[in-house]
Amino acid sequence: MKRIAVLTGGGDAPGLNAVIRAVVKTAVNDFGCDVFGVRDGYDGFLAQGGVFPLDLAAVRGILPRGGTILGTANRGNPFARKVMRGGKEVVLDISGDLVAAIKKLKLDAVVVIGGDGTLRVSMELCERGVPVVGVPKTIDNDVGGTEITFGFDTALMIATEALDRLHTTAESHHRVMVLELMGRDAGFIALHSGVSGGADVILIPEIPFKFEAVIQKVRQRVERGSHFSLIAVSEGAKPAGGRQVFSRGGDAVYVARLGGIGQDVAQYVDSQGFESRVTVLGHIQRGGSPTAFDRWLATRYGAAAVRTAAAGGFGRMVALRNAQVIDIPLSEALAVPKRVDVDGDAVRTARGIGISFGDE
Repeated sequence: MKRIAVLTGGGDAPGLNAVIRAVVKTAVNDFGCDVFGVRDGYDGFLAQGGVFPLDLAAVRGILPRGGTILGTANRGNPFARKVMRGGKEVVLDISGDLVAAIKKLKLDAVVVIGGDGTLRVSMELCERGVPVVGVPKTIDNDVGGTEITFGFDTALMIATEALDRLHTTAESHHRVMVLELMGRDAGFIALHSGVSGGADVILIPEIPFKFEAVIQKVRQRVERGSHFSLIAVSEGAKPAGGRQVFSRGGDAVYVARLGGIGQDVAQYVDSQGFESRVTVLGHIQRGGSPTAFDRWLATRYGAAAVRTAAAGGFGRMVALRNAQVIDIPLSEALAVPKRVDVDGDAVRTARGIGISFGDE
């Protein structure tokens, strides 16, 4: 193994730079490889100057930095790319051009850091001869095959701190505070931060809720002398028999943008006679310096990805299981998306300490 490349795809997450740093340092120190960075996901392979050398000096000091020094793209699917042709917007499959560009670089491995969308593209490219090794990244913690993804712990800490801060102002003004958090189809951030931050109601995509059940919990607290409540809600939560709330529609290329369920919950609470405010944490969950755990996990993932590539483990993804970093087939990781187990220990614990999920 002499030449490897590394890229980041999908949404940014704290710890990306820690992975890049570990890839470069392991490849150079342990294997004597030349390492190349790819700008803005797979797009960099087709752009002038999109692939450039990465040496030890290039990754010095980036361990605590958020974001990614390589840039990223969450609309970088080469199998469905929007371009203008004859004044019209059309969707093209440019994967053939991408594969040819990668092979022209004579790379022995491509380390791809991304979530399920980026990793699915990587698996398809691997089937076409691209020597890919995957690293799971998402603040939502919804990639299958691994116990945890880096970025999740940092997002969790930020969400928990927000609930801590909302708690004091909610209590002071006798209000119901609604915190809308990220989580399209998986409610791990809302669940874990809700338990850690003392939320009274947690609404997640996996458990459809009833507005009546939410207000019942608020009334119950008032009757017991607590004239304030905290509600943590995933952006992908939906009422029973209803649909997720979107701020913008999607199409064959762009994923629809979620947003607004927190406002709906707050408006309903207001309509029932309880003053409410809503806070949308949004991309604050993605930004800033990664926690010590995310730096530790990201570093282990990056080093393991290089070792996996050196062993010829292409089409595989590094993963954490039983505190050990292993590698598994990408097909296994992508077979079943990870979701909150509604009958699992975490939900049972939350219910046991009096948290409502709005379903009863």
